[in-house]
Amino acid sequence: MRHTDQSALSGRTAVTGTAPPGAGSSRSAGRPCPGRRDHSFAHMLPTAEQAPRVLWRTDRNAPAEVLLFVVSPDRPDLTHLVEQAGWPAAAASGTPGWETYAYTPFLERLDKGTTWNFRLTANPVHHARTRDGQPTKRTAHLTPRHQLQWLLARQDSAGFRVLSKPEDKQHTEHGDQHQVIVRDQRSLDFGKRGVPGRVTLTTVTYDGRLQVTDPDALRRVLTSGLGKAKAYGCGLMTLAPVG
Repeated sequence: MRHTDQSALSGRTAVTGTAPPGAGSSRSAGRPCPGRRDHSFAHMLPTAEQAPRVLWRTDRNAPAEVLLFVVSPDRPDLTHLVEQAGWPAAAASGTPGWETYAYTPFLERLDKGTTWNFRLTANPVHHARTRDGQPTKRTAHLTPRHQLQWLLARQDSAGFRVLSKPEDKQHTEHGDQHQVIVRDQRSLDFGKRGVPGRVTLTTVTYDGRLQVTDPDALRRVLTSGLGKAKAYGCGLMTLAPVG
């Protein structure tokens, strides 16, 4: 479990942890329970509309390994997740079972023109009208081409540019021009406490390489998220050094 602390630039913190096989139905469904996440921050009530944004994402690196990433305004206490969601062995080693890092020093080092590998799990949607005369409805993009276009349409305002492939490696007839892969499309369907009906959403993960065009705008994305469904594990972009 990895957590990143954001202060000043929100003073953010980041956390990660690894889950064993068959741990917890909430993770196998692709989303740790939002309530459990909120309980990690004692001063932040789940119902507080003005509460600072907490972003999170689960990465599956192998069938027996799930990493939970959290970016939050304050350092969380994830003891309950370690106990309930499957990391007791990590806690038994004498460590809390997760790692926390100050995020602000990293955010302050983002410079215009630098390049980074990135990962983003998002809920790419658009508004469409299913019948004439009916109001538009939020609808998921379902093809990799449209899902990629969703990301590219937001890159300028988000402070980055997804890098293009060298011309000899582009397959323009298939829309394969950028250094990014759209993968792991998932359809989530679950109930929400106190709300009738079901919540349904489609998520995809983007792995690629970007160049920073506006450091301040990118910092806002890294601490506030990109797109919809942030409460359900979408919107958290992470960066890693190239090479």
